Amino acid sequence: MKTFILAFIISSATAVLAGFAIIPLLRKLKVGQNILGYVKEHNYKSGTPTMGGVIFIVSASVCFLLFSSGEKSLALVSLAIGIAYMLVGFIDDFIKVKLKRNEGLNPLQKTVFELAIATVIAVYCYKRGITSVYVPFVCKSIDLKWLFIPFCIFVFLATTNSVNLTDGLDGLAGGVSYIYFLGLAALIALQTSKFSKNYVTPDEYKNLSLLCVSLSGGIVGFLFFNTFKASVFMGDTGSLSVGGFIASISIFSCNSLFIPVIGITFLLSSLSVIIQVLHFKRTGKRVFLMAPLHHHFQHKGYSECKIAFVYKFVTALLSLCCTLAYF
Repeated sequence: MKTFILAFIISSATAVLAGFAIIPLLRKLKVGQNILGYVKEHNYKSGTPTMGGVIFIVSASVCFLLFSSGEKSLALVSLAIGIAYMLVGFIDDFIKVKLKRNEGLNPLQKTVFELAIATVIAVYCYKRGITSVYVPFVCKSIDLKWLFIPFCIFVFLATTNSVNLTDGLDGLAGGVSYIYFLGLAALIALQTSKFSKNYVTPDEYKNLSLLCVSLSGGIVGFLFFNTFKASVFMGDTGSLSVGGFIASISIFSCNSLFIPVIGITFLLSSLSVIIQVLHFKRTGKRVFLMAPLHHHFQHKGYSECKIAFVYKFVTALLSLCCTLAYF
């Protein structure tokens, strides 16, 4: 526990210090976010530095490597996955900045990159025998066997894109994510103590939890600059990486079915977009004032701070509910 607390503190402090150094550099390089014209409430945000996700990713990575010990191959693979998705996001952000537009990689290009990473991890898990998933609230697991491969690919694609869609208000994706990582760390720790037989060793689980705590701390430090009114955005550099970390750590710890539960706000972001698009194509009418869902609430008159708080509150509450079955 002492190691986890130190990791959280140092990761947070490192992210804050990194922010003071990196944000002025991003401004100097004119790495500013281009804002969608139809989101009128965000006009003032145009030009705010983006690619800020590198602040907490680097801080968390260094902190994890500093405090980790014992067997940690799964945690290191998760770290590599998160960085791989960060690079995809960086390319996307770079194109946006370079061409001064809101879209970087087109959907097909982005999907190809994400699919390639997800497929490699799915095969890796299958060969290593990590094919089970814990069922939320009931302390049971299901072995998906070969079906785990398509399931794993779906989890990665759904999670990375859902986190990306949630990154639309100051402090929203970051606020939800740091709570998610803390909840996942607690869940892994409880499962390790309750089940004596796992697909990975206790050291592997401990290091997966440590990576979660390090990421949570790094994001908290990043929120020092990202809460309303934000002086930097995480960009796709950060949001795709966070999605990759959530998916990989959840998959490796057999907790992928908890993603739509603890991360219900991520799920609602994706569902609201899917419903909006399908309904509009069929009827020419909208279900929501604007999608993703947080923009609907914004158009209803709720402030960014209140929306972010409610999303974090729901995530924290569901995290606690998910841990109850393991006491």
